[in-house]
Amino acid sequence: MEEINYKDYGVTSISGRYITYDHIDEFLNSLPVTFKTEVVGRSVRGEAIKSVVFGNGPKRILMWSQMHGNESTTTKAVLDLFNFMSQESMEAFKIWNACTIKIIPILNPDGARDFTRINANEIDLNRDAQNLSQPESKVLKKVYEDFTPDFCFNLHDQRTIFNVGTTHKPATVSFLAPAFDEDRNNSPSRKLSMQLIAAMNSKLQEEIPGQVGRYDDGFNANCVGDAFQMKGTPTILFEAGHYYNDYDRDVTRVYIFKALVKSLLTIRDNEITDYTVDQYLSIPENGKQFVDIGVYNIDFENNGLTSAEFTPIQYKEVLKNGKVDFVPMVHVFDKEPPEVFAHKSLNCNDENDVKWLRENDILKLLS
Repeated sequence: MEEINYKDYGVTSISGRYITYDHIDEFLNSLPVTFKTEVVGRSVRGEAIKSVVFGNGPKRILMWSQMHGNESTTTKAVLDLFNFMSQESMEAFKIWNACTIKIIPILNPDGARDFTRINANEIDLNRDAQNLSQPESKVLKKVYEDFTPDFCFNLHDQRTIFNVGTTHKPATVSFLAPAFDEDRNNSPSRKLSMQLIAAMNSKLQEEIPGQVGRYDDGFNANCVGDAFQMKGTPTILFEAGHYYNDYDRDVTRVYIFKALVKSLLTIRDNEITDYTVDQYLSIPENGKQFVDIGVYNIDFENNGLTSAEFTPIQYKEVLKNGKVDFVPMVHVFDKEPPEVFAHKSLNCNDENDVKWLRENDILKLLS
């Protein structure tokens, strides 16, 4: 197998966290005619929901991204995948002939435009699999029924709070083979999901060792992944997480891209059974031990602050003038973990750290 160099395929013109169809339509329209783009439905506000189909093989894979409108990292990775599949490479050619792939780049265009998790009716589409109360939910169900996929990829982002197991490493990518029943038993489809995740994990461990986690598998029939697993379709939840100092998630997108390519190569080459359920279960479950900033040794007398040994700060993501601002907020844990990790640690005994805190309006927040 030839080595796949991300730099040859990354769509660097589209970056950052705020991604709508306004940002990606020009790229979609520039794809070769062998990529079939169509409108598969409309959002609450009437915006077009599009799909792209490519490949002519018997193995059918359905993917959708931005079901939650503010989770755009996997959308960027999907564009990178389109670019990879449009180039002249033997690996892409073989996938093209083995697979037919249908991708909805943005399922929730209203939520994407507002940079919110929910849709314009304030409904979480990933809790609407049974009620099908929203037009976007009905679109996905119809696409699923019409396309009859052999595999489904449910593409999401996760918060910066997640670490791998109990380690200090961030969960840069997490996966889940969703449950299909309350007891979280294994069905043939769930087993295949686990094996395919194990394949992707084997690749990512070469790239980001110790930074792959396993998402909570509590059963919820209202979640789309669980619902499709109940129908017997192997379904995988992808969660794009945090990489050091990568709040735009333009590093994490690289690892999602590489995971997607590995999954397609594994399906193409009938290698899923080379991987085991135990390899999937060996991926540590996600912890919730991270905060964005940890401020240590706050000095009331010198800095005008309330004295505290440690103060956790978490960013709130706010859309402002077409860009996402990261607004620091004092974080309150629902249940404080035994140990807290910080993506950035700052010590008020250090003049440079105090300067950074002041310049970023955090001293004002803590006073």
